[in-house]
Amino acid sequence: MNHAHIRLPAEWEHQDGILLSWPTIDSDWVDILDEIEQVFVQLVKQISRFERVVIVTANIDHILQRLNQENIHSDNIKCYAIDMNDTWTRDCGPITLYRDGKPLLYDFGFNGWGLKFTSDKDNQMNHHLAQQHAFSAPMISQPLILEGGSIESDGQGTLLTTSECLLSRNRNPSLNTSQLEHFFSTQMGIHNFLWLEHGYLAGDDTDSHIDTLARLCPNNTIVYTACDDRTDEHFVTLKAMEQQLAEFRTIDGSPYQLLPLPWPQAQFDHDGERLPATYANFLIINGAVLVPIYDDPADKSALEVIQSAFPAHEIIGINCSAVIIQHGSLHCLTMQLPQGTLQ
Repeated sequence: MNHAHIRLPAEWEHQDGILLSWPTIDSDWVDILDEIEQVFVQLVKQISRFERVVIVTANIDHILQRLNQENIHSDNIKCYAIDMNDTWTRDCGPITLYRDGKPLLYDFGFNGWGLKFTSDKDNQMNHHLAQQHAFSAPMISQPLILEGGSIESDGQGTLLTTSECLLSRNRNPSLNTSQLEHFFSTQMGIHNFLWLEHGYLAGDDTDSHIDTLARLCPNNTIVYTACDDRTDEHFVTLKAMEQQLAEFRTIDGSPYQLLPLPWPQAQFDHDGERLPATYANFLIINGAVLVPIYDDPADKSALEVIQSAFPAHEIIGINCSAVIIQHGSLHCLTMQLPQGTLQ
């Protein structure tokens, strides 16, 4: 392939739909299934106002009944019978490129965030969707282990990511930074690399996915997680991350406009383990941004910051207090399917 004709689109570009994997009684959600299903109901309700929702599930009848109970009836909802390990489609779903202006789906390997969790069924999801003719674009399998939540693109050749995740020895142990950059350059059209060396969230299982920390937005803007509590364990590393973000430059050499997100109060599970509540894990769709909120005093400020980054979008808060119990948030549950990918 000639990398000059390959482009990794930004999330805010036009989309055909959003991919979801419905939680089941056989997953880790079993103890809070009603609560997490209500989150999914709200996601489907809001997303289907703007674009299609593609749902993978082992029980289509149950989902249709659940949506019917909420009076959600839409031609924008399509279900596929596929058995899954879990619900995090951001990290096992296809990543869309444009080659010579035409969409192309990459099916990367998924190994449960560095061999932490069972992922055999999740790793087959894209193959099963292709078998069931969900996609109108061709799909190519890639030998790399790569999760969608670990990379951010501005659609113009810039990639924002974290060294902690992409250089994890349990993902691609034989590859170093230069080899990864060569892959992204030749196979994904990237020529401006922004590697974050700092930043993490306690309770995060992903080895610091970028979508929990900092997000590329239109007009050379980065919205990022900031901690103003000097007594918090995150203060030093997130301050160092902020300083590095200030040093980053766009592809034309300009500094980014940086918009800090407020710091929510610490939340813990029943065992006292801290949960990764973050406002950075928002989802951009056609005409709207869905933002995770947590019944926290900082929710309102977070919505205002994201509105400033997306002034023409409707900003919609989705209560994700149930989602973070399994150590992810809203963006982690979803994968955008850009224009031209769906039948």
